[in-house]
Amino acid sequence: MSADDIGAGARASTTVLEGLVVRSQSGFYRVETQRQGAWTAVLRGRLKRERKQRGGLIALGDRVRFTPIEQEGDVDAVIVERLPRERALIRRAPGAKGAWAQDVVVANVGLLLPTFSVRRPEPSLGMLDRFLALAEIDEIESVIVFNKIELGIDPELAERIAEYERIGYTVLRTSTIEPAGIEALRATLAGRISAIVGPSGVGKSSLLNAVAPGLAITVGRVSDAVDKGRHTTRVGELHSLPGVAGGRVADTPGLREIGLWDVDPASLEWGFVEFRGYLNRCRFADCSHVHEPGCAVREAVTDGAIAAERYASYVKLLSPR
Repeated sequence: MSADDIGAGARASTTVLEGLVVRSQSGFYRVETQRQGAWTAVLRGRLKRERKQRGGLIALGDRVRFTPIEQEGDVDAVIVERLPRERALIRRAPGAKGAWAQDVVVANVGLLLPTFSVRRPEPSLGMLDRFLALAEIDEIESVIVFNKIELGIDPELAERIAEYERIGYTVLRTSTIEPAGIEALRATLAGRISAIVGPSGVGKSSLLNAVAPGLAITVGRVSDAVDKGRHTTRVGELHSLPGVAGGRVADTPGLREIGLWDVDPASLEWGFVEFRGYLNRCRFADCSHVHEPGCAVREAVTDGAIAAERYASYVKLLSPR
């Protein structure tokens, strides 16, 4: 049965409850409440029409109001309102006539954790810079994780890591072998919705197992492209982390595709935090920071105030093709 098959005559209660959307699949939503348990819900009426018109109204992580219904089958609630979002992780892609299409991947996400290994595989700092820029544009905090430190950190990589710390990012150095950094990661994840991103093989699953040994899912699904290339049902979930007070981790196909997301050029300069002190000093208000004379950002790169590698990432993201 599809969400559209739910009968319009299903009788709704006058009770209105609030909950968190923790699973989304094919128009059905799993909504958890603090005291009234979990419910399987669908959209009804105006919200359903808005979803079709706007390409999606309810996202994983949304807080919603819903009413219980008397209905055969698994559906026992109807979502009647989406509460305001604090923030959202947004997928962007070029749309028609130069516009940028947007799709909310996770709502109310409080933290993005770009995760890389120091070796095996070698870290892609260009990908890291893309993650950080996307998070900054969406006003989401980032904490960088470098895993497998038991393999040793190359001096050049150590310098690059120190640069991220210099411009204000928190960097966790972790290992599930030694172990190291696990308590710091557990504290970082507590009390909010997090999205852990990064390439396969860097140890995201092992880290989550170490942080929450009672995790009742196959954690290899989190941000790993295990189904890449297959025609699978797109399911998004927020998983509770046992032993991590209030912590949830997002698992959604959109996160596994984050490395391929486009970045709106008009917003990109704001995605590089070290640029911000120079943006109002350029000769031209619409400076791209690539070729214009009197560019304060390029002068800062020349003076060493902005790392050349970070600037190179900006230029590449500005013109990825």
